[in-house]
Order: sequence, then structure tokens, then C-alpha cells
Amino acid sequence: MKEQKQIEILLAEDNPGDARLTLEAFKEWKLANEIHVVSDGEEALSFLYRKGTYTQAPRPDLILLDLNMPKKGGAEVLADIKSNDDLKRIPTIILTTSKAEQDIFRAYNLHANSYIEKPVEFEKFIDAVKTLEHYWFAIVKRPF
Repeated sequence: MKEQKQIEILLAEDNPGDARLTLEAFKEWKLANEIHVVSDGEEALSFLYRKGTYTQAPRPDLILLDLNMPKKGGAEVLADIKSNDDLKRIPTIILTTSKAEQDIFRAYNLHANSYIEKPVEFEKFIDAVKTLEHYWFAIVKRPF
């Protein structure tokens, strides 16, 4: 039987409650994954560029990115990711509370792979994360 590759996920989320819910939802699915959590845009870029305390950071297979983060917003981080040849093929999913049409258009114009509005209700939030994980790791073929 083929051994399952460890899936590396970067979660850029400044809300500790939303980060905890996301981690719990992934844990329920029981895939072989490692989730790295950063709490602002600058920290996300340090992780991706392996700077500062992140010199040994793994290259993520998936990025979950909140739009409304301190220091550097999610849109700025997304623009940086998608303009970098080493990072642009990493699927980057916007996971945010914003339902503003201009945020949705901006995210897709910056080449986000998906835009998901975080549901307010706990069960719906868990379902959204499980669906996201199933789609990106069981259905979609990604470059490794």
C-alpha cells in the first residue's frame, strides 16, 4: 500500500477562535496533514519565504488565507504569492468573513483559487472546512 504524503497547510488567520475551529475540522477528517498557523500577513510571508524563525518551514501544499489580517492584509499577501514563480502554483483559498463583492472580485483578480465566506454557525463552519479539504485533497490533482 502506498504511504500517504504528509500534507502541509498554511493557515493565515488572526482570529484565534476561527483558527481553532479550522484545526478541529481538519482533525475530524483525519488526513495526514500538518497545519501551520500564522496570525498576520507579514508572518505568512515570512513563513512562505522561510525568513526569521521560519528558515526551516516546509513548502505548503495549500494556503488558507484570511483577508482581514493585521500588518499586511490577505489581498497583499495573495498578490505577493501569485506574483512569485516559486509560490504561485500553491492553491490559495480565501477563507474570510467578508461577503463584499469588491473583495470577491479583487481576490479572483489576484488569482485566488477559491473564495469561501466563513459561516457564522459552528456546524456550517466545520462542514465548509471539511468540504474544502475533501475537494483539495481527494478530488483535485495538484502539482507537487
